Amino acid sequence: MGNQLDRITHLNYSELPTGDPSGLEKDELRVGVAYFFSDEEEEVDDRTPSDCGFTKDHSPAEEGPFSVSEVEYSAFCSQECIFSKLRENEDLNVYSAKTLLTVCKPGDLLELVAAAQAPHWAIYEQDDQVIHLHKGEIRKDSLLEISNGRHGRIVNNRYRYRPLPPDLVMQNAAGHVGLSSEEICWTNSESFAAWCRFGKREFKAGGEAHSAEQQYFLKVHLSGSGVHTLVFRSLEDMIRERRRVDASGILKELSLVNGGKE
Repeated sequence: MGNQLDRITHLNYSELPTGDPSGLEKDELRVGVAYFFSDEEEEVDDRTPSDCGFTKDHSPAEEGPFSVSEVEYSAFCSQECIFSKLRENEDLNVYSAKTLLTVCKPGDLLELVAAAQAPHWAIYEQDDQVIHLHKGEIRKDSLLEISNGRHGRIVNNRYRYRPLPPDLVMQNAAGHVGLSSEEICWTNSESFAAWCRFGKREFKAGGEAHSAEQQYFLKVHLSGSGVHTLVFRSLEDMIRERRRVDASGILKELSLVNGGKE
């Protein structure tokens, strides 16, 4: 079990941040920021282990690791890889919330997964508390309570951006607790949690200028049918579509590049 938990890795926090050292963006640097909340944000509801995609022999109280059936992705901005979720490169096993609490560090990115539902992301604070975007509100809740049958994992390495130091990650998250609806500018839990950790305005809705030169490419790795590539004009658009695929398993054919297969 110890060896399995060692594979839930953490990035080196000594790396320099890429954004404003405070983790907060200055107003004059924002480009076309639109403040709104999307009703597409997933629900963290009551589910049984079988509802979450685990076999009936697995219960939320069991430690894991468990394997779940998931779509795998890699994403690029121009030629740079900015996101990777590939089983061949990382441990995609999930663990019970109780097990996660034994290895989480303040500022860690957590992902709770369930079948036919977009993953729910949160920032771990301490003492079982996480900060997350849920139902149009940025809240602080117990990880054990919000997991509701879901298992999860630490996903610090999912995005390839350099992280802010843990204290600034926590400052970003805690500074927005209590905000809701029109006061926030993230459309889902993943975008909010990732912004807290990396401080990049691209995670905000309308947070980046569109240009013909900059495009995002999402490679969807489907078992038995090759790799499908989709192109987007913003990081937020790409995140929304990927989460839609996670929830529905359906690709938008009009977004496919070069016939959709490589």
